[in-house]
Amino acid sequence: MSKLDDTISKRLFFAITLTAITLVAEIIGGIWSNSLALLSDAGHVFLDLFALVLSLGAIKLAAQPSGERHSYGWHRAEVLASLINGLTIFLMAIGILYEGSKRLLSPEEVQTTPMLIIAVLGLIANLLAAKGLHGHSHDDLNIRSAFLHVLGDAAASVGVIVAAIVMRYSGWYQVDPFISIAIGLLILVGAGRVLREAVHILMEGVPRGMSVEQVAACIRSIEGVAGVHHLNIWAVCSHIFALSAHVEIRPENEDKREELLHLIEHALAHEFHITHTTIQLDCSTCTGGPLIKELNHQQRETCTHQH
Repeated sequence: MSKLDDTISKRLFFAITLTAITLVAEIIGGIWSNSLALLSDAGHVFLDLFALVLSLGAIKLAAQPSGERHSYGWHRAEVLASLINGLTIFLMAIGILYEGSKRLLSPEEVQTTPMLIIAVLGLIANLLAAKGLHGHSHDDLNIRSAFLHVLGDAAASVGVIVAAIVMRYSGWYQVDPFISIAIGLLILVGAGRVLREAVHILMEGVPRGMSVEQVAACIRSIEGVAGVHHLNIWAVCSHIFALSAHVEIRPENEDKREELLHLIEHALAHEFHITHTTIQLDCSTCTGGPLIKELNHQQRETCTHQH
């Protein structure tokens, strides 16, 4: 593991520790104060905690060597974990919405003092975690995602604080289920996003933020390239993208195969973060020449005779 990865891992571990403490505190505080909003926020914190653990796990998995049975290593474990987590959180969100709807019809008294204290402590923990991740959030997509998760949880904590203050001074206890329903919808959206992304990766779909035509155009823009076909793009996990393609090169560039291959790989890595590539360079004139056509014709005849 590189020194940068080690630094990022330590900051993620710090954020995970703070988030885990917040989760436990909000579960205990939610039961103690009878606040559904606080328990709902605990569900949102759990979603964020899982995202942080996945981010740390992605760094650890990336450092693991591939083996005979797993040529890509264990990166897909992240996707499977995301799928299971998304399903779990989805069901949790449905439960929160159901309970919130019941409490709207029959509001229950909430102890606002412990609710307010726990929510403020949760907000402080989220802001500290966000501060620890902010330094690397501009350079690393993985860390940026974790940083945004923590900020989202800080926003949910603010909602709980507002609800506690309103109930403390107005006695309007219906605001508690209102906030819980809002957080439940937020969790539902987050769970849906996680599920959609996990299924998309498992179905080997084109990674989000790029299209086959964009990538093909990038390759064709390199001088010496005549065309692209049999282009496939997929994600191994959320941050590792792979590509396979046949690239036709112009006859006059036949002696520059290695240089062209380097240019194509550099462009794919720089423009689309595609780092795993399998590229076959074909000479457009050679593949269409009379000798190749004759060989192809003979092969087809042989196959016909064999049948």
